[in-house]
Amino acid sequence: IRKFVVGTVADSAPIIPISAVLKYNVDLVCEYLVHKIPVPVRDFTSVPRLIVIRSFDVNKPGQDVSNLQGGVAGGSILQGVLRVGDEVEVRPGIVTKKENSEGGTTVVCSPIFSRISSLYAESNDLQYAVPGGLIGVGTRIDPTLTRADRLVGQVLGLRGKLPEVFAEIEISYYLLRRLLGVKTSDGGKQAKVQKLTKGEILMVNIGSTGTGGKVEGAKSDLAKISLTQPVCTQEGEKIALSRRVDKHWRLIGWGEIKRGKKIEVLEP
Repeated sequence: IRKFVVGTVADSAPIIPISAVLKYNVDLVCEYLVHKIPVPVRDFTSVPRLIVIRSFDVNKPGQDVSNLQGGVAGGSILQGVLRVGDEVEVRPGIVTKKENSEGGTTVVCSPIFSRISSLYAESNDLQYAVPGGLIGVGTRIDPTLTRADRLVGQVLGLRGKLPEVFAEIEISYYLLRRLLGVKTSDGGKQAKVQKLTKGEILMVNIGSTGTGGKVEGAKSDLAKISLTQPVCTQEGEKIALSRRVDKHWRLIGWGEIKRGKKIEVLEP
């Protein structure tokens, strides 16, 4: 293992042999996590923003109308503090296509507006939630919009304070030298990562959103990608790029959003 990680960022990292099945050394891993890794600096003062990684409908089948509860979104707060009673917005929200005057179609986003009715961490009822850990946000959103992880990849924040929604992004990117975890047919060295080509389809991960992207143009370290579904993000956000290799998506590089083409967001 030491030979494998030499020259990388994990060069001097501690190596702990463990067995999760037999529960050997799991306590040691916890100890190293607590003592060796510094707690990241939390931002409490900025405008709150939560990235949704799951969403669900907590109502049982046949629930009485008077006892119906709104949809729940689960995720991590990136910055700021959310409080019970806050008026919130979920972007991009409901995405629809409408015909424009030239005969083509344009994508339009209708954000979902609601109010926070409850906050949970594990099974603890909270009055306010801060960055770090997973938070369940109970809202008054129609449960059909949140059931079965339908809100995954969306961003929740205070009304009118969320970033723009993009359909096309321009990025500066860096490609890995070799593909990770792909065996070559002759068992030799790992395959090299080819440059981005115009027209190819990549998978782009922005926050918790995984969306398809078509490369509209690529220079040495700059590329223009049109996304199959709009994404709520901002300039300077880091993204991951994956390419399909042998029927699997493989990480080929990462990038940073420089600018993008914004989408019309309908206000109520």
